[in-house]
Amino acid sequence: MSEAVEQVSAVLDGMGAPRALAPRLLAALGPTAATDLTADPWLLLRLPQVTVEQTDFCARRALGERAHPDDPRRTAALTEHTLRTAAARGHTAVEEKRLASLVGRLGVNAPAQALEAAVAGGAVAVFESTDDSDDDFDFAEDGVPDLPDPDRFYALTDLGHAEQRLGEQLVRLISANDPIMDSATAAETVDAACGKGGFTVSEHTRAALVTVALRPVTVLWHGPGDSAETARALACLAAIADESQVGITVVAPTAQAAAAVAADLAEVGQGDPGTRVLSLAGAVREGPLTSGLVVLCESMAVGVTRAAALASLCSDGAHLVLLADPRQAPSATPGRVAEDIVRSRTAHTAEVASPEEEAGPGPIAALALAVSEGEVPHVDAPGREVVRVPAASAEEAAHRVVQLVTDSIPRALGVPAEEVRVVAAREDGPAGARALNVACKERLNPGPGALGGFDPGDAVLLVAEGPGFGPGDTGVLRGPVEGGVEVELTGGAKVTVTDPAALRPGWALTVAAAHGGRWPAVVGVFPPGVPVSRPQVYTVLTRAVRHVSLVDATDGALETGVRETTAPERVTRLVRVLREG
Repeated sequence: MSEAVEQVSAVLDGMGAPRALAPRLLAALGPTAATDLTADPWLLLRLPQVTVEQTDFCARRALGERAHPDDPRRTAALTEHTLRTAAARGHTAVEEKRLASLVGRLGVNAPAQALEAAVAGGAVAVFESTDDSDDDFDFAEDGVPDLPDPDRFYALTDLGHAEQRLGEQLVRLISANDPIMDSATAAETVDAACGKGGFTVSEHTRAALVTVALRPVTVLWHGPGDSAETARALACLAAIADESQVGITVVAPTAQAAAAVAADLAEVGQGDPGTRVLSLAGAVREGPLTSGLVVLCESMAVGVTRAAALASLCSDGAHLVLLADPRQAPSATPGRVAEDIVRSRTAHTAEVASPEEEAGPGPIAALALAVSEGEVPHVDAPGREVVRVPAASAEEAAHRVVQLVTDSIPRALGVPAEEVRVVAAREDGPAGARALNVACKERLNPGPGALGGFDPGDAVLLVAEGPGFGPGDTGVLRGPVEGGVEVELTGGAKVTVTDPAALRPGWALTVAAAHGGRWPAVVGVFPPGVPVSRPQVYTVLTRAVRHVSLVDATDGALETGVRETTAPERVTRLVRVLREG
């Protein structure tokens, strides 16, 4: 045990808290964790698994009579805790009156003072906005607009400033407004690329590509059956970038999504070195992007913090394109970037759609489209692209999942087990991601866990940022290296992970962790009692390229959830930031 962990453990002993929390507190609070926690026991609330009641108990043990309900340290911590809870649900900010009400429900007698204490402590920031969402002003008799009183929103400092920075960077790009090509030349270039590649694109797609050439920021919507058309669109954008000599960089949220996009481009003859496909973490590692055209695929999976990092990398005058499927679940991290850009009406929107003469969507896309409309029908799958597997219990569901991953899919479809991912609707329970990872490791790569609980050959999930990797990346642990362990990411890049806390078992992922990734085969599992929503099921289906198995132990709740439950709304500020410029 390190000296820093031992120091934090000693402080936890004094307040009656479990010593097992020490490593997590050290990661959350930094090297001065022991001193900070001694001065402010309510910092325990930085850990999501610690409740308000438990923190108050520990504070009373540590401070005795000095622990008071209205202690500014306590009220500030409760305010921050409320904002962290909101962020975990996807909100980037909370309106002032709403936040005061929520803090008041936690027993704070003076919520306004609690908010002030949180801001003074630096963990919370306040933002004002005078944006009128109706775009109408009430004019006084002298013709001067009667501006509304500013709205005040509170946010976790890092999150709030990331959303502000994203808006400012998008405004920077939008303000340049220099076309890459005129519309006629862009259309001719698209036609030439189609001729060279031996394919066609729809008129919708053709018009969308011209829009990208003309406009600095564009959101391109697409659907689950448009993967081939999206690849053709990327090939045409590469031709536009080449003809105009501005260059193109294609970015995907994760290493596995980048590998899938590169494979798609190779199929349409654009797998050449001139079209770079990077993971988002890889792009950040490279630094400023010199390309005049930057395309973000799977952008529904990207929250405001990572989107701000990408926008900041774009050079002045670059055109930024967000490819997005609006039916997918919102990002696992706070924000709704593509949707907010569209809602702000400060950028342009277009659609990538397959040609009408092209064959209809395949079985996976057909089921996904039906799910997006609230139904879970049987679909014809002559190539066993879609298989539904009923289960009577969570235990039976887990058995079926392991059977599919280790035997049925490799044997029947020729997809190796290492190219199959389990996407679970929950983390815990007998059919949750945690238990399924244990079961898959026992079958696929048993070992003593000598490398911090892992062995060479283990499938791993990255849950933190690091040199060349980011949250959601998956790969295989190859072995120890100086300073950590080496992980080979999907696509072949090798990275060194120095912090063991950045790794999780990666055979089975939650839906949130899988969002932004794509794999040849996916096994989705829905155990009893899990809340099911339409975007959740849709996102599971669209993680699969060739095959998806749905293991359903919900006793009808899957159909009910798809029919009745859509994604909850999120409170964000990006629309306001963009409109205020």
